[in-house]
Amino acid sequence: MIGIVNYGAGNIFSLTSALQRLQLAYGMVDTEADLDKYSHIIIPGVGHAGTAMKKLEQTGLVEPLKKLQKPVLGICVGMQLLTRHSEEGDADMMNIFPLETKLFDKEKNIKIPHMGWNNVNFKNNLLFEGVENQTQFYFVHSYFIEYNPIFDIATVDYGVQFSAAIQKDNFYAVQFHPEKSGAAGERLLKNFSTITP
Repeated sequence: MIGIVNYGAGNIFSLTSALQRLQLAYGMVDTEADLDKYSHIIIPGVGHAGTAMKKLEQTGLVEPLKKLQKPVLGICVGMQLLTRHSEEGDADMMNIFPLETKLFDKEKNIKIPHMGWNNVNFKNNLLFEGVENQTQFYFVHSYFIEYNPIFDIATVDYGVQFSAAIQKDNFYAVQFHPEKSGAAGERLLKNFSTITP
């Protein structure tokens, strides 16, 4: 059963709608005790990373989340929360991944935010099992996770190569919105639900 971290910064309706379509049971994580109820945890997020981190800190869930051994998936801002630091709000994040969240370079002649469908190149990983490489996923973001081959499991080029998905042990994260990415995104959510610690 999937637990969704409910800290006031997530696009929870789209995510829960996707989980309902997939007939995946879910519930909300409001407190540390709630974490024990679920086998898999999703940290959603939209908006400002610095503000989202403050909201997450107010729940008291930061340290319990960092200690989890069960599969965890960060989505969009939820991914950025797992990095070391974000340029958005010059804010320290959870530091599960020693990576930087950076603002796209406006001098690269690219539209910011990066919004819409984009091809994703991914490595062989349980998260992408059954998904054809170069499949398109849906993105909406102005900040990106710096590429690092140690943690990177999927990349996108948008003026710069950045990590569209990363993994470290039981922690997974994606910059795109699987819940808005059609069949491929739903397959990814289904795959996540079957990952074992």
